[in-house]
Amino acid sequence: MNDTRMTLKFQDRVIILIGTAHVSRDSIEEVRQIIQEVGPAMVCVELDKGRYQSITEKETWEQLDVVKVFKEGKGFLLIANLVLSSFQRRMGAELGVKPGEEMKTAVETAIALGIPYALCDREVQLTLRRAWARCGLWNKCKLLASLLSSAFSTEQLSEAEIENLKNRSELDDMMSALSDYLPPVKETLIDERDRYLAARIWTSGREGSIGKQVAVVGAGHMQGVKVHLEKIAAGEAGEDVSDLEAIPRQKVFSKMAGWIIPALIVALIIVGFLRAGVGVSLTMLLRWVILNGSLAALGTLLALGHPLSMVVSFFGAPIATINPFIGVGLFSGITQVTLRKPRVSDTQTLSEDVTTLKGIYRNRITRALLVFFLSSLGGALGNFISIPSLASLLVQ
Repeated sequence: MNDTRMTLKFQDRVIILIGTAHVSRDSIEEVRQIIQEVGPAMVCVELDKGRYQSITEKETWEQLDVVKVFKEGKGFLLIANLVLSSFQRRMGAELGVKPGEEMKTAVETAIALGIPYALCDREVQLTLRRAWARCGLWNKCKLLASLLSSAFSTEQLSEAEIENLKNRSELDDMMSALSDYLPPVKETLIDERDRYLAARIWTSGREGSIGKQVAVVGAGHMQGVKVHLEKIAAGEAGEDVSDLEAIPRQKVFSKMAGWIIPALIVALIIVGFLRAGVGVSLTMLLRWVILNGSLAALGTLLALGHPLSMVVSFFGAPIATINPFIGVGLFSGITQVTLRKPRVSDTQTLSEDVTTLKGIYRNRITRALLVFFLSSLGGALGNFISIPSLASLLVQ
């Protein structure tokens, strides 16, 4: 049974939840028909201001400052954002439906009927930053691997399979799998937003006359939003969700984790000096620099980065290791952008280029992001490999 519509009755209002699949033709028509039939006092949609602008206006990246992105440490967030948008874009292209079209239809129908509307979702960049901040190193690796595999997956979903995403049993299986694989991500992307959406839907009812509201949300949020709305109505939960708009502070262990590897490498070199003299310690230092720098440079090579970016990766990786506040990707990424400045055409085709491997290598913005990512990955692997390699010199 497809539970795509749910009517919640409270003392002073009726809230009609519509569960949709974001690239579903049926969802578009269902949303339009229900709003026209009900004639609610308020229409709420699962969109934030930024996403609404991106689906109602031609998506543009002309103002993107890649150097600023690297300097602010947001390279991985930009990669995640681009991969997520490319995945939805590709699914929609296969079915001839633009992602979020049902939300756009809800707003357009409300405007045509003179009904107020509210954008009730949390800002997407904030959601991604919270998800990233709550992940440990291992979960961050799993998240990036999952995102990249979805970006390059050739699997195609039929229209019937898309419609099945609105089926409760299908969703339960998906949510259970996500919860097992990446608990912090599931909690941030789903559970937190259930509460956030419910609070915003409830408070938006006060912006117009109290009465019927129609709230259009993804099918995966229906049950969670329902539960939180009932808690708010019963006084068991508050409407304040400001705590969900803050970035979690790093735990003490997370702050210390960045210093563990450099401290271990330095300690091994010092022990080598004390036990075997200058010769061994210099050999250890040279081996670490070569392993660390070579793999960072190899990552840049795999990204087809500029030759000077490879040189910068090689010499920048050891510096980045000693100072965890910066990463080799910062050096290599900025070098790549400086030497291969993005063209106007790169900003204009970014959304399309990110959907294919050929496009990623062709576009100078995504190429720089690839240099940033692969050089960082190479440097990290170099550090892990160098530790047992350095330790082996102490037992010879």
